[in-house]
Amino acid sequence: MSLSTHVLDAAKGLPAAGVAVRLDRRGEDGAWTTLAEASTDADGRIKEWGVLPQEGVHRLTFGTEGLSEFYPEVAVAFTIGDPGRHYHVPLLISPFAYSTYRGS
Repeated sequence: MSLSTHVLDAAKGLPAAGVAVRLDRRGEDGAWTTLAEASTDADGRIKEWGVLPQEGVHRLTFGTEGLSEFYPEVAVAFTIGDPGRHYHVPLLISPFAYSTYRGS
């Protein structure tokens, strides 16, 4: 199983370098546990986390202050159902909007 992310600054039309991102996993009790923290590279990507996420609900929290006047952070929760697949969770951010999707 692998997990990657990509942050794009939609207002500038460029990758967002240096964005802090935290990876959490939700336990059976509903509490979140931090698995890893990283920052996007010059191309706005995080390809490796240093941990292997397991099946279950995970969350990426992006520190978007400076990219957005309205959203200081964006949290995206998602479910890993097949640990044999690659999961890619991109974030497109602008001053007053963001979007995400299941990438490849």
